[in-house]
Amino acid sequence: MLTGAATTLSSMARRVRRETLKIHKTAPGTRIASSLSCVEIFVALYYGNVLAFDAHRPGWEGRDRLIISKGHGAISLYPILADIGYFDASELSKVCKEGSFLGGIPDCVIPGFETINGSLGHGPGVAVGMAIALKRRRNEATVFVLLGDGELYEGAVWEAIMFAGGHELDNLVMILDNNKACMLDFCKNILDMEPLAEKFRAFRWTVQTVDGHDAGALAASLAALKADRSGKPKILIADTVKGKGAPSLEGDPLSHIKNLSAAEVDSLAAGLE
Repeated sequence: MLTGAATTLSSMARRVRRETLKIHKTAPGTRIASSLSCVEIFVALYYGNVLAFDAHRPGWEGRDRLIISKGHGAISLYPILADIGYFDASELSKVCKEGSFLGGIPDCVIPGFETINGSLGHGPGVAVGMAIALKRRRNEATVFVLLGDGELYEGAVWEAIMFAGGHELDNLVMILDNNKACMLDFCKNILDMEPLAEKFRAFRWTVQTVDGHDAGALAASLAALKADRSGKPKILIADTVKGKGAPSLEGDPLSHIKNLSAAEVDSLAAGLE
């Protein structure tokens, strides 16, 4: 049974999942399955005392950087950014509407977003560049980068992984949303990347694995990895379910390109009240 801080994180994850579903109803072109799989990851980062940030000073030099490489799956971060004060919550009803700065693929014009990552596979390289720059400036901030397991098919990802290990970027934490499904099938049927942990260790990374829907465990793991400055970049493999919380999407190999009906969203959101 969850208690204390873990209960708070679990409750917050339910709220963020509910608000993410509502955004999808407003903007049905958004990638809902990909956004639902990383809800607890975002909750752990922002409410679990992991990220250093200041919503009133988005460009604060002491902030930790979060690069969201799987940009298509980031609408679940919008309710969090609104809640902690980066922008007004009224903007959540305008996603993908004319004049709104909140799109289906997040842009760096959004307060709280560091980069735009619509094309997959580029986030790790950007994060590595930031990490080495911060080290050279003697800035103690940590760079976090979130990517999906389907992104591991991109060659540029492995160039960044190799570079980070070779340069001992221990101010870098990668989070893998390991939902085991890409655009058109389960990853194992496209190109099986297992054993993942051994691959990262071969490139001199520290590896941890966690239940990606346990916000408390995620927060604890991420905080420990952030504090570890022993000369290696770190990766947290978060085992998740694509479309988590939407039964019609969970276990569907084509969930990435499917939408939920308005009635289905209403039913799911009501169950999360």
